[in-house]
Amino acid sequence: MACSDNTRCDGRIIIAIDGFSGSGKSSFARAIAERLGYIFIDTGAMYRAVTLRALEAGAISKDRVDAEKLERILDGMKLEFRVGENGNSELYVDGRRADERLRSIEVSDAVSRVAALPQVRRRLAAMQQEMGRVRSVVMDGRDIGTTVFPDAELKIFLTADPAVRAARRYKELRAAGADVSLAEIERNIRERDAADQQRAVSPLRRAADAIVLDNSHMTPQEQMEWVLEQLRARGFQPSG
Repeated sequence: MACSDNTRCDGRIIIAIDGFSGSGKSSFARAIAERLGYIFIDTGAMYRAVTLRALEAGAISKDRVDAEKLERILDGMKLEFRVGENGNSELYVDGRRADERLRSIEVSDAVSRVAALPQVRRRLAAMQQEMGRVRSVVMDGRDIGTTVFPDAELKIFLTADPAVRAARRYKELRAAGADVSLAEIERNIRERDAADQQRAVSPLRRAADAIVLDNSHMTPQEQMEWVLEQLRARGFQPSG
């Protein structure tokens, strides 16, 4: 395999996972990273962290996003991933571990608007590329295989039926104590699908060489077996 800025010849690789909101990208990517001993980069959490900070600063209203205020927020934010005591990758914002507020409906309703801004995507993409140059990573998002790492060794496009995705998110939020309805979550998911695919900058789309995985009716173990087989087919031999 030829080397480039994004694909390395020292045995380290990049696995890019793109797909729709609520399709389980983060859980899937985290499990792969843990299984292979790689670092997991949750790019969606990065966009949510920026959105949460923007909401707290009053940079987002019903009608607009204050681009200048958002630029100042980005200038002052430091985002990094650290391996926690349980071996999982955790997002830290300005030195503090991110919390469950990132997954709130308020953030979910606003994150597509923030993620559509060119200056936000450029800034976070640069951070993500730097993270992927120093170690093997599993990175999930909506433009990883198309924009951030177009030369990733393995690209996966993850999808699932919107109703299935809504049920998964509902269970997750209710377990966290959130007072939300299934209908509200499915509405949010369908709106995010449309916004992500229609935005002008780095829209959600499947890379030409990405493999589609519909996990609507797959168990986590079945998904793991599938991805390990994809790696073996590309000449990588996962340990263990």
